[in-house]
Amino acid sequence: MDIVKKFVKEWAIPIICAIILAFIINKFIFFNVSVPTESMYPTIKPGDKIFVLRNYRPSSLKRGDILVFHSKEANEDLIKRLVGLPNEKVEIKSDGTVFINDIQLEESYVKYKSDKVGTFMVPEGCYLFLGDNRANSVDSRYWSNPYIPYDEIMGEAKFIIKPFDRFGGLK
Repeated sequence: MDIVKKFVKEWAIPIICAIILAFIINKFIFFNVSVPTESMYPTIKPGDKIFVLRNYRPSSLKRGDILVFHSKEANEDLIKRLVGLPNEKVEIKSDGTVFINDIQLEESYVKYKSDKVGTFMVPEGCYLFLGDNRANSVDSRYWSNPYIPYDEIMGEAKFIIKPFDRFGGLK
Protein backbone atom coordinates (compact mmCIF):
# COMPACT_ATOMS: atom_id res chain seq x y z
CA MET A 1 0.00 0.00 0.00
CA ASP A 2 2.89 2.37 0.71
CA ILE A 3 4.17 1.91 -2.82
CA VAL A 4 0.79 3.05 -4.23
CA LYS A 5 0.77 6.16 -1.99
CA LYS A 6 4.35 6.92 -2.99
CA PHE A 7 3.50 6.53 -6.70
CA VAL A 8 0.45 8.80 -6.38
CA LYS A 9 2.40 11.42 -4.41
CA GLU A 10 5.51 11.42 -6.60
CA TRP A 11 4.08 10.74 -10.06
CA ALA A 12 0.31 10.90 -10.44
CA ILE A 13 -0.32 14.22 -8.69
CA PRO A 14 2.48 16.10 -10.56
CA ILE A 15 1.33 14.65 -13.91
CA ILE A 16 -2.30 15.64 -13.25
CA CYS A 17 -1.18 19.14 -12.17
CA ALA A 18 0.92 19.48 -15.34
CA ILE A 19 -2.03 18.46 -17.53
CA ILE A 20 -4.33 20.94 -15.80
CA LEU A 21 -1.72 23.71 -16.08
CA ALA A 22 -1.20 22.97 -19.80
CA PHE A 23 -4.96 23.13 -20.37
CA ILE A 24 -5.25 26.49 -18.56
CA ILE A 25 -2.30 27.98 -20.46
CA ASN A 26 -3.67 26.79 -23.81
CA LYS A 27 -7.19 28.00 -23.05
CA PHE A 28 -6.39 31.39 -21.54
CA ILE A 29 -2.84 32.54 -22.38
CA PHE A 30 -1.47 31.21 -25.67
CA PHE A 31 -1.81 28.48 -28.27
CA ASN A 32 -0.23 27.57 -31.60
CA VAL A 33 -1.60 27.10 -35.08
CA SER A 34 -0.33 25.47 -38.26
CA VAL A 35 -0.73 27.47 -41.45
CA PRO A 36 -2.22 25.45 -44.33
CA THR A 37 -2.30 28.01 -47.19
CA GLU A 38 -0.26 30.70 -48.93
CA SER A 39 -2.69 33.53 -48.10
CA MET A 40 -0.09 35.27 -45.88
CA TYR A 41 2.96 34.51 -48.07
CA PRO A 42 5.79 35.59 -47.83
CA THR A 43 5.23 36.73 -44.21
CA ILE A 44 3.98 33.27 -43.24
CA LYS A 45 4.52 30.18 -45.36
CA PRO A 46 2.40 27.03 -45.62
CA GLY A 47 3.43 24.58 -42.90
CA ASP A 48 4.67 27.26 -40.49
CA LYS A 49 3.67 26.70 -36.89
CA ILE A 50 2.76 30.02 -35.25
CA PHE A 51 2.72 30.99 -31.55
CA VAL A 52 -0.47 32.98 -30.81
CA LEU A 53 -1.05 35.10 -27.70
CA ARG A 54 -4.71 35.30 -26.65
CA ASN A 55 -6.32 38.74 -26.82
CA TYR A 56 -8.65 40.11 -24.16
CA ARG A 57 -9.04 43.81 -25.02
CA PRO A 58 -10.26 45.42 -28.22
CA SER A 59 -8.07 48.44 -27.41
CA SER A 60 -4.95 46.30 -27.90
CA LEU A 61 -5.75 45.60 -31.58
CA LYS A 62 -3.84 47.70 -34.11
CA ARG A 63 -3.91 47.95 -37.87
CA GLY A 64 -1.25 45.64 -39.27
CA ASP A 65 -1.54 43.03 -36.50
CA ILE A 66 -1.60 39.43 -37.72
CA LEU A 67 -4.55 37.83 -35.95
CA VAL A 68 -6.16 34.43 -35.65
CA PHE A 69 -9.96 34.51 -35.69
CA HIS A 70 -12.89 32.22 -36.30
CA SER A 71 -14.82 32.80 -39.50
CA LYS A 72 -18.40 31.59 -39.22
CA GLU A 73 -18.78 31.92 -42.96
CA ALA A 74 -15.77 29.69 -43.72
CA ASN A 75 -16.45 27.63 -40.57
CA GLU A 76 -12.76 27.58 -39.69
CA ASP A 77 -10.03 29.47 -37.87
CA LEU A 78 -8.10 31.82 -40.15
CA ILE A 79 -4.95 33.91 -39.88
CA LYS A 80 -4.95 37.28 -41.67
CA ARG A 81 -3.73 40.86 -41.27
CA LEU A 82 -5.99 43.42 -39.60
CA VAL A 83 -6.60 46.23 -42.09
CA GLY A 84 -9.91 47.89 -41.19
CA LEU A 85 -10.84 49.06 -37.69
CA PRO A 86 -14.36 49.87 -36.43
CA ASN A 87 -16.05 52.85 -38.09
CA GLU A 88 -13.52 53.12 -40.92
CA LYS A 89 -14.03 53.25 -44.67
CA VAL A 90 -11.68 50.82 -46.42
CA GLU A 91 -11.36 51.13 -50.18
CA ILE A 92 -9.36 48.69 -52.31
CA LYS A 93 -8.48 49.98 -55.78
CA SER A 94 -7.93 47.96 -58.97
CA ASP A 95 -4.14 48.39 -58.72
CA GLY A 96 -4.23 46.76 -55.25
CA THR A 97 -3.70 49.90 -53.19
CA VAL A 98 -5.73 50.23 -50.00
CA PHE A 99 -7.14 53.49 -48.67
CA ILE A 100 -8.36 54.00 -45.10
CA ASN A 101 -10.71 56.99 -44.85
CA ASP A 102 -9.27 58.25 -48.19
CA ILE A 103 -5.63 58.01 -47.01
CA GLN A 104 -3.40 55.46 -48.74
CA LEU A 105 -2.19 52.65 -46.49
CA GLU A 106 1.51 51.77 -46.78
CA GLU A 107 1.71 47.98 -47.04
CA SER A 108 5.33 46.96 -47.64
CA TYR A 109 4.46 43.39 -46.59
CA VAL A 110 2.18 42.88 -49.65
CA LYS A 111 4.25 41.36 -52.46
CA TYR A 112 1.48 39.89 -54.64
CA LYS A 113 -1.39 42.28 -55.29
CA SER A 114 -4.82 41.57 -56.72
CA ASP A 115 -7.19 43.55 -58.90
CA LYS A 116 -10.18 42.64 -56.69
CA VAL A 117 -11.79 45.97 -55.73
CA GLY A 118 -14.18 46.88 -52.97
CA THR A 119 -15.36 49.54 -50.56
CA PHE A 120 -16.17 48.54 -47.00
CA MET A 121 -17.68 50.54 -44.14
CA VAL A 122 -16.50 48.64 -41.07
CA PRO A 123 -19.27 48.55 -38.44
CA GLU A 124 -18.77 49.31 -34.75
CA GLY A 125 -17.25 46.35 -32.92
CA CYS A 126 -16.07 44.67 -36.14
CA TYR A 127 -12.84 44.39 -38.11
CA LEU A 128 -11.76 43.83 -41.72
CA PHE A 129 -8.99 41.35 -42.58
CA LEU A 130 -6.88 40.79 -45.69
CA GLY A 131 -4.18 38.28 -46.52
CA ASP A 132 -0.68 39.52 -47.37
CA ASN A 133 -0.72 37.47 -50.58
CA ARG A 134 -3.71 39.31 -52.07
CA ALA A 135 -3.50 37.35 -55.33
CA ASN A 136 -4.03 34.08 -53.43
CA SER A 137 -6.10 34.98 -50.37
CA VAL A 138 -9.78 34.31 -49.84
CA ASP A 139 -10.34 37.10 -47.33
CA SER A 140 -12.87 39.84 -46.50
CA ARG A 141 -13.02 40.92 -50.15
CA TYR A 142 -14.75 37.64 -51.05
CA TRP A 143 -16.97 36.93 -48.04
CA SER A 144 -20.70 37.68 -48.08
CA ASN A 145 -20.21 39.18 -44.59
CA PRO A 146 -16.71 40.72 -44.70
CA TYR A 147 -16.65 41.87 -41.06
CA ILE A 148 -15.36 39.87 -38.11
CA PRO A 149 -16.76 40.84 -34.68
CA TYR A 150 -14.32 41.21 -31.81
CA ASP A 151 -15.61 38.14 -29.97
CA GLU A 152 -14.47 35.90 -32.86
CA ILE A 153 -10.85 37.12 -32.61
CA MET A 154 -8.81 34.50 -30.77
CA GLY A 155 -5.37 36.11 -30.53
CA GLU A 156 -2.37 37.76 -32.13
CA ALA A 157 0.25 35.77 -34.01
CA LYS A 158 3.52 36.65 -32.32
CA PHE A 159 6.22 34.48 -33.85
CA ILE A 160 7.06 31.49 -35.97
CA ILE A 161 8.11 28.49 -33.88
CA LYS A 162 8.57 25.97 -36.69
CA PRO A 163 10.43 25.40 -38.99
CA PHE A 164 13.43 26.33 -36.92
CA ASP A 165 15.22 28.09 -39.79
CA ARG A 166 12.34 30.63 -39.82
CA PHE A 167 12.05 30.95 -36.01
CA GLY A 168 11.39 34.55 -35.04
CA GLY A 169 8.94 37.38 -34.50
CA LEU A 170 6.18 38.43 -36.88
CA LYS A 171 5.23 41.91 -38.01
